[in-house]
Amino acid sequence: MIDIQYSAEVSAAKETGSALVALESTIITHGMPFPQNVEVAAQVEQDIRDAGATPATIAVMEGILHVGLEPDQLQALGQAQGVAKVSRADMPACIAMGKTGATTVAATMIAARLAGISVFATGGIGGVHKGAETSFDISADLRELAQTPVTVVAAGAKAILDIPKTLEILETQGVPVISYGQDSFPAFWSAQSELTSPLRMDKASDIARAQFTRSAMGLPGGQLIANPIPQESEIAAEVLAPVIAQAQSEADAQGVSGKDVTPFLLKRIFELTEGRSLTANIALVRNNARLAAEIAKEMAALNS
Repeated sequence: MIDIQYSAEVSAAKETGSALVALESTIITHGMPFPQNVEVAAQVEQDIRDAGATPATIAVMEGILHVGLEPDQLQALGQAQGVAKVSRADMPACIAMGKTGATTVAATMIAARLAGISVFATGGIGGVHKGAETSFDISADLRELAQTPVTVVAAGAKAILDIPKTLEILETQGVPVISYGQDSFPAFWSAQSELTSPLRMDKASDIARAQFTRSAMGLPGGQLIANPIPQESEIAAEVLAPVIAQAQSEADAQGVSGKDVTPFLLKRIFELTEGRSLTANIALVRNNARLAAEIAKEMAALNS
């Protein structure tokens, strides 16, 4: 077992068995510039506290896996240069070589499992990229959901992806996809899509019991909770469609591939929407954090 450095706040929550919510760190290092990145990360953490749970932001810092960051560590990570973006494949190497890495959805799920945390709030999961039938560009997040027992609260899959194919892969892998409070699968920056969600639940207690039951049955993996962005913060799908298409065309023309695709597309969409995409992204992350806190409290009650 590897060494884990817990923040004082997370250590106290673990000792009392109270609700914990994991948070990724790529939004800090790869999502927006300093100091906005630290300000948003701190606000998301506070949203979780206000909802009655404890935040646990996860990152690898100089080879140490941190579950929960102290304020000075959050500041340091927000200003760090050359931070690796780590997933399942490269997270162990990052730790072994003493490097600093920000965790993706897959890596955060792995760390959450090691730390005994069963709920994780993020923006949107990775999935099947458009053109994957030739590029084979499919996020490790999907496989992680199939094998790591963590409930992931997201605003669906990132809108830049091939959402129908992403849902097909999740179904093949046996991952429960549950939309919260609506029948359609949310489309990240947009609350609604034309896709019907495989499952719908309207209460945090039902979501918690579903994961608890899954574990009791000996089934591997977690579940994806698709939480729609608040309507007042969304960008209509018909507005986004041509913007995403233009960004994707530019990525193809410039030969962008692999891990560079998502940050390139998100940056271009930010520019083309004059910052609206980032404003919406912050709103949906905060919304997901609040729901994750409610689910975590229900899970803590079940475990007690």
